[in-house]
Amino acid sequence: MFLFRARRYLQELGAFHPEILAACEIAMEKASSDLDFKRVDLEAFKNCPSDSIDYAVMEKTKDCYVVPLHLKWSDIGSWSALWEITAKDEDNNVLQGDIYTCKTQNSYIRTTGKLVAAVGLDNMVVVSTEDALLVAAKDRVQDVKKIVDRLKKEGRTEHYNHREVYRPWGKYDSIDTGSRYQVKRITVKPGAKLSSQMHHHRAEHWIVVSGTAKVEKGDTIVLLSENQSIYIPLGTTHSLENPGKIPLELIEVQSGSYLGEDDIIRFGDVYGRVCASEKTSPT
Repeated sequence: MFLFRARRYLQELGAFHPEILAACEIAMEKASSDLDFKRVDLEAFKNCPSDSIDYAVMEKTKDCYVVPLHLKWSDIGSWSALWEITAKDEDNNVLQGDIYTCKTQNSYIRTTGKLVAAVGLDNMVVVSTEDALLVAAKDRVQDVKKIVDRLKKEGRTEHYNHREVYRPWGKYDSIDTGSRYQVKRITVKPGAKLSSQMHHHRAEHWIVVSGTAKVEKGDTIVLLSENQSIYIPLGTTHSLENPGKIPLELIEVQSGSYLGEDDIIRFGDVYGRVCASEKTSPT
């Protein structure tokens, strides 16, 4: 555990490893805001040398002291570590969510949605989310990184693309996907507006579940309330806004030959994201 003032650490970093400091300063200068997050510039950060605080600074500085500290410590860097620090039931299990067990012990089981039934498990980790299901021996759970490496190698997206995605205007949840169609549940915050955009490869159908939607479709503006819907043909410029005081909830059905999030030509965006001829990004 290291304790220091940020200013003093940066002074030592500049003295012993100025390349790291310079790369980080450039990355922060080019950083952008994303909801409550600060996103450092990716390309600038890639140029930062890979070195730990131990080697870069602490083994070189003369302005430090070592103090014994007697306490239990865990980085909580794995699911098994969570099992160790969490209160357990009479079978030595940690159960979080809608879970039924039978002859199961010494296990960590967590679900954020569907019912999980565990029978005859011992020293296991089971984590079920809307995105994926993990089943691992508790003493091998760190090997999940090998699965992540394989996902990357095979070009899959589960390691970074969650089903529920947050945006400055609200969020969307990809609730179903199939051949040539995708269904999303979209929530737009009161007063928020999605960018004016169009798609080359997909059409969209919006059904309002609750709240009020202000839809710009080509040259027309339409107000929709609960149980009303609108169709956005392929190639039509459109935008969606919540002019009301409560969250706007709607179901979006996409259909077309390509449904990737990079099929967006953005013409105007109140959040300062890239438009038209610039590089596009998801809704």
